[in-house]
Amino acid sequence: MPEKNEEKNLPVLSMEQLKTYDGQEGRKIYVAYKDKVYDVTGSLWWEEGTHQGEHVAGRDLSAEMDAAPHSDDVFKNFKVVGLFKKD
Repeated sequence: MPEKNEEKNLPVLSMEQLKTYDGQEGRKIYVAYKDKVYDVTGSLWWEEGTHQGEHVAGRDLSAEMDAAPHSDDVFKNFKVVGLFKKD
């Protein structure tokens, strides 16, 4: 069970925990960006846990966003479901 962050009352997920939200076999699709975890489940851009054949769910996308053809504004369309704790 993820530990709780008392300040925001959101679960804190480690990399190992985040990896389980990969969109495979009906699992939810989560990605981390700048210490927040977003639920992208249901997005047509993240079907089966991949985005444009280049990005994989259940990972921290912070470094990958530098090469993205869009800004990080795309994350405002998704719910923050946790905080990301780098191992």
